[in-house]
Amino acid sequence: MSEKTAAGLVEFIAKGIVGQPDAVRVNEQDGGRLLELVTADEDRGRVIGRQGRIAKAIRSVLSASRSGRDARLDIVD
Repeated sequence: MSEKTAAGLVEFIAKGIVGQPDAVRVNEQDGGRLLELVTADEDRGRVIGRQGRIAKAIRSVLSASRSGRDARLDIVD
């Protein structure tokens, strides 16, 4: 992980989960307080997981990190 930011953390985790890591992008909105995770269409289900378990786990790790404590993560359709 090259960036020590909340966006870098989310990008690092998402790239490890998806089948097309080159399609992963994290857009920062509202001064970094809102993170939008963009993936390839076929990888979106992998990032969300069954009943949202993977997405919830990513959000938990994000909120436990120093840089992402007050950030919110949205997975973009």
